[in-house]
Amino acid sequence: MKIRGSDGSRLRRINLVATLRALRGEPPIGLTGLAARAGLSRPTVEGLVEDLLGQGWLSEMPRESGQMGRPRRLFRFRAEAGHVLGIDVGSSSVRATVCDLDGEPAGRFTVRADASSGRAERLAAMRAAATGALSAAGISAGAVMAVCVGTTGVVTATGTVRLSVSLPEWTGLDLAAEVGRDFDAPVLVENDCNLAALAERWAGVAQQVDDVVFVLSGMRTGCGMLIRGELHRGRRGAAGEIGALPLVGWHRAPSHLAAFPGLPPGTPPEETGGLVFAAARSGDPAARWAVEQFAHDLAEGIAALVLTVDPDLVVLGGGVSRSADVLMEPLRRHLDPLCLEPPALAISGLGDQAVVLGAVRHALDHVDARLYDVDAPLPAPRSAPGPASGPASVPASRPAPRPAGA
Repeated sequence: MKIRGSDGSRLRRINLVATLRALRGEPPIGLTGLAARAGLSRPTVEGLVEDLLGQGWLSEMPRESGQMGRPRRLFRFRAEAGHVLGIDVGSSSVRATVCDLDGEPAGRFTVRADASSGRAERLAAMRAAATGALSAAGISAGAVMAVCVGTTGVVTATGTVRLSVSLPEWTGLDLAAEVGRDFDAPVLVENDCNLAALAERWAGVAQQVDDVVFVLSGMRTGCGMLIRGELHRGRRGAAGEIGALPLVGWHRAPSHLAAFPGLPPGTPPEETGGLVFAAARSGDPAARWAVEQFAHDLAEGIAALVLTVDPDLVVLGGGVSRSADVLMEPLRRHLDPLCLEPPALAISGLGDQAVVLGAVRHALDHVDARLYDVDAPLPAPRSAPGPASGPASVPASRPAPRPAGA
């Protein structure tokens, strides 16, 4: 049967995808091994490899010397052909991480922020963090193939913050458009709890787990959910926002910690939990009572989610994950009687990197979808083989806050 031109082009794109998938994340390989792995003939793979070499998606390794006969040609996927940028806009800090297309970190930067900062100051901190991460990675903004920003609150599918309670002047911000001013790349905006759930499945305690509830708890409590391995946002991006329901104790849980009488005057909200849990660890009765009440209120919301979603695993992250030794016993004691069956419960080991790692993963997923879309042309790399160009800063609209370091 004769293949028409359009059909032949699509078949070649399908074969290009198979070749890329066979190379991605793997050590260098020769043509024969690559053909077997991709399920294609050696002549077909040889032609595809030459095409991908010319486009800049593959690199040929230096040929080995001192070998008998003709040296074997080895090829690898150029993970450095593009990068992604993940940003976590938090209440007291903004974190940014640059990774190559294999997800390997290339640069990180953190900028401190004040919880009372308005929109302009927080956007300036976000740009400063992005600039710092790009500089640390030694790349320009033009090398970025996708950006993902994590933020608190309800986020629309187009990247507008529909509602944010904890960040002043943040409600109504078109964050995707704001970040898009600085990058010639797709910009994704997602709720921070959702991104943390993605990070746990990618690099945390929920790897290979399909149904996951991630509870981010610290100065506030929120939730992200994965169902069948995919992020569940809901129709309007508000899935998991049960903290808005007064009947569930999440809204009052932090008040128990803040009411601990042993706190030094003027303690910042972001330091309250750590101090109370430390006092409880030392046996302070008032601190232990505060933790007990906190665990009670936290358990109410977790139980509501467990009874609704029936997840394989509940992951507890955020600031409280650093105090699992103090929190887990009262939390289990209050949680288990509220559930039909005690859920599997794990503590995140990603710490304060969970959201920014999830942003990186979300951006990588977007790039992957473009690379593997057989109905669209293969995108061009953002970084060609050869000497790398120097870093270029993201423009900042005003002086940036003092950096906190990497």
